Amino acid sequence: MEMKTLIFSVLFIVLTLRFLVGKIKPKPNLPPSPSWSLPVIGHLRLLKPPIHRTFLSLSKSLGDAPLFSLQLGNRLVFVNSSHSISEECFTKNDVVLANRPNFILAKYVAYDHTTMIAASYGDHWRNLRRIGSVEIFSNHRLNSFLSIRRDEVRRLVLRLSRNLSQEFGKVEMKSMLSDLTFNNIIRMVAGKRYYGDGVEDDPEAKRVRQLIADVVASAGAGNAVDYLPVLRLVSDYETRVKKLAGRLDEFLQGLVDEKREAKEKGNTMVDHLLSLQESQPDYFTDRIIKGNMLGLILAGTDTTAVTLEWALSNLLNHPDVLSKARDEIDRIVGLDNLIEESDISNLPYLQNIVSETLRLYPAAPMLIPHVASEDCKVGRYDMPRGTILLTNVWAIHRDPNLWDDPTSFKPERFEKEGEAQKLMPFGLGRRACPGSALAHRLINLTLGSLIQCLEWERVGEEEVDLSEGKGVTMPKAKPLEAMCRARAPVANVFHETT
Repeated sequence: MEMKTLIFSVLFIVLTLRFLVGKIKPKPNLPPSPSWSLPVIGHLRLLKPPIHRTFLSLSKSLGDAPLFSLQLGNRLVFVNSSHSISEECFTKNDVVLANRPNFILAKYVAYDHTTMIAASYGDHWRNLRRIGSVEIFSNHRLNSFLSIRRDEVRRLVLRLSRNLSQEFGKVEMKSMLSDLTFNNIIRMVAGKRYYGDGVEDDPEAKRVRQLIADVVASAGAGNAVDYLPVLRLVSDYETRVKKLAGRLDEFLQGLVDEKREAKEKGNTMVDHLLSLQESQPDYFTDRIIKGNMLGLILAGTDTTAVTLEWALSNLLNHPDVLSKARDEIDRIVGLDNLIEESDISNLPYLQNIVSETLRLYPAAPMLIPHVASEDCKVGRYDMPRGTILLTNVWAIHRDPNLWDDPTSFKPERFEKEGEAQKLMPFGLGRRACPGSALAHRLINLTLGSLIQCLEWERVGEEEVDLSEGKGVTMPKAKPLEAMCRARAPVANVFHETT
């Protein structure tokens, strides 16, 4: 009897102490937050597209707060729109903030959070990063794919110029740029072309286009089901994502099986990974290979096409910039040679145009979300473990405290030393996009070729509409239409080299 009394007494003391400690534990010092939080859902009702503009408005409503907090269902979220705070997050707290939140899309589409983009920070992610650095994004590997980029860009120029005739014709650029970027990536990955030269009518090509579009449409950090699990009971989002993941896996597995059964080995990413599978079958499983394919396809297709469309749209609205870029190419490359990747380093103004496009129209305006693996400090605020960090790079790139005349398209701003270091369209720190070098190569070569080989005009006198559409990659609201024709001095050279 005395033993039972002693046990109950100890339990009572322990529970009392835990209660008191919980009471006296100081509340974390959180960033300012909108006052209109509702029970259970918190601030979820504020998530209205385009989310980067919504977050900037919330920041301004809180006195231009560079960092503010939201309670989204059962998750605490910090939203950052400061370059200096970004540097702190991804240098001082780089390891702590190197994880990704466990969103539903990543669970099913990204093979249970095991791809390079979605994996938690640790040994597995480091292995994936090493594979990417050696087998995909190294200078040696990128150079080995140079012929693919050159071929796809020249095919695009040929389509646009209508076999290099001298008549202006109207072209729709969104689909053509999408064809270019997808063909470039899928040829690197598996050695196949899907679009252009009439192959776009193939049923498989249409299926693949829709598949990628569905994945992009389902991505982002603004899905309410990820923040309020009870919505799974009434929403079909998870079911749709499961079906989408199944379709995507079937497509990727088909590409792997084709390469595995091929009699001759090629120079594709899948060929190299299958060779590694033979020597290390326990690690280089089909799942790992498909995850690497998925990351490259999703990160390197729509984002690059969107950037090119924004760049060309702004050049049409700024013919003086277009003329200056063409003069630079004509002077450095000449009229007797087609622009090559090796010329890009000698074309600073072209590079400035690309930088200014990435500043004003980052293809991932909110970057990819991070999550704190332990308590840390951000600015002067406490960031509890499990807090999701969203970085509004779109707002940072338009911050008047950081940029002169921030909303204007002025490539000349990057002639000033140090300006390019303020850009962060591919993120910062150890989880920054590893494919930035590939993106820069393809964007610069494509844009330079379009400027060198073709003359461009707007369809009418009105400027190109620069309104943003819906989507995680910030597409244009209206697909770009333009008038173009082959430049006479370049036409003969193009025929001779293609």
